[in-house]
Amino acid sequence: MQHDWLTQDQLVLASNNAGKIAELQQIFSTLNLPIQVVPQKQFEIPDAVEDGLSFIENAILKARHAAQLSGKPALADDSGLCVPILNGAPGIYSARYAGEHGNDALNNQKLLDDLKPYRSGTPTIQGYFVCVLALVRHQDDPLPLVYQGIWQGEILEQPRGSAGFGYDPLFWLPELGKSSAELDKAEKNKISHRGQAMQLFKQSLI
Repeated sequence: MQHDWLTQDQLVLASNNAGKIAELQQIFSTLNLPIQVVPQKQFEIPDAVEDGLSFIENAILKARHAAQLSGKPALADDSGLCVPILNGAPGIYSARYAGEHGNDALNNQKLLDDLKPYRSGTPTIQGYFVCVLALVRHQDDPLPLVYQGIWQGEILEQPRGSAGFGYDPLFWLPELGKSSAELDKAEKNKISHRGQAMQLFKQSLI
């Protein structure tokens, strides 16, 4: 019964974030699922109120919201960047860290500014991306399916690269010698937090 949602005609992606949707749809295209995956925008579903205190809570809130308004199973992604030296900020507030939802330039600049006091004593500042995927079969689903990915890296002192979105230009991968924004889509999807969560999702279907 865990995957009875696959018998439905459509699965709603509970997001209006173009970057997330593009990455998720690209990964979904490799799974050959017997269900059409469509963004919630096609159902004119507005963003949910994200008033949870964790990535898991917000992912489930968004999935239930989309399932309620569409009448279909829904998959939501809640993700963000956590910096331990900032007590986990920006965390669940990553998309609106600087006060304006979805303004990547302002969010990146605020992160750089907030880290300046720590740079002299801490040459390397650790950070990690988190992605939680939550799938509900209907709005009142008592057992959402949850998949989590974590991507470790470092926070740069200035942006590098022009690909990706969000904090990708500041997220340094020392083992690759590149920022996340310098990876091509296929390379990023193999190792990113979202890619990891989607791999767990894929494995659950086997």
